Amino acid sequence: MSGTFSIIIPVLHETETINVLLESLKKIKSDEPVEIIVVDGSPTKDTLSVITDKNVITHGCAQGRGQQMNAGAALAHGDILVFLHADTFLPTNALSVIKKTLENKQLVGGAFTLQIQSQKRVFSIIARYATFRSQITRAPYGDQVIFLRKSCFDAIGRYAKIPLMEDVELMRRIKKTGGHIAILPHRVVTSARRWDQEGLFYVALRDTFIIFLFWCGVSPEKLAKYYPLQEKSTS
Repeated sequence: MSGTFSIIIPVLHETETINVLLESLKKIKSDEPVEIIVVDGSPTKDTLSVITDKNVITHGCAQGRGQQMNAGAALAHGDILVFLHADTFLPTNALSVIKKTLENKQLVGGAFTLQIQSQKRVFSIIARYATFRSQITRAPYGDQVIFLRKSCFDAIGRYAKIPLMEDVELMRRIKKTGGHIAILPHRVVTSARRWDQEGLFYVALRDTFIIFLFWCGVSPEKLAKYYPLQEKSTS
């Protein structure tokens, strides 16, 4: 298979962290071409204005993580799309692992094992639960860094235009069409800032409640009122 990569990063007010993330991506090993696309959902495009790497493709669109990732995918030239959150870091062998994984023609994509950047033991428990859940349901969340063959992503209809749960909804459609994904043992590291800002137990209970209601059939539009405006995602 051809193994060119497009790393798509949806952002919203990430001026303090975006260049740190982009620098980390330069350390990732790959024998194949890699393009990086940053899609800003802010009307001010403040994150795009601070990017120092001129090789990064930048684009602005309406706010909404699903819409932003769709916009990035529309610009992508890679055969493999890697959807990366702005507060999540990939291991240096991530792309070679993805390429090797997708040598299995039965797989359309996958995601990684989650690790949360914190010394608190409770975050280790949360990360283990998230990984276990995704292994059972085969519906990983965005902070596990979802990757897909571009041909599959386009054929499935891309991310739905919904305010949250876009990652789970996409995985549902993939499963319905008989597609298979892999949950890799390799870890990606995501920031604990969401839990730190809003409160660990509040976020844990809220997210569990919202996920349960979504699986019960409650619409993402109704569930969105429980999320702060700047999030609108499951991660």
